[in-house]
Amino acid sequence: MKEKLTDPLRKVLPLLVGEKYAELELFTKGIRLSAKEIARAVANYGRKLVLPPEEGFQLMDVIEVKNAQPRRWSIAMPLWTQEEGRSDLTLEITVIEQQNDFLVELDDIHIL
Repeated sequence: MKEKLTDPLRKVLPLLVGEKYAELELFTKGIRLSAKEIARAVANYGRKLVLPPEEGFQLMDVIEVKNAQPRRWSIAMPLWTQEEGRSDLTLEITVIEQQNDFLVELDDIHIL
């Protein structure tokens, strides 16, 4: 299941790295973070985000939320920057199973 849960991250990360915060807010329904809050979190870190290497997806921490209907998972993924490679910044999302897809909520972007 963990491999299937990389798909939502593969949709979120290019929007985040590409500074397409309004699109990211729309994709995640802006439930927890607005485009402005996403932009502020990235700007406060002060480095240029880049896509992680393929092996970076092995570092995502996936926890299934018990007794949740529909099924959902909390995922924490380290982020990469141009200056540092793997950074101290972490992306947290909730992935909710839908009939043929997933609904993604952006929970937080923070320093570990």
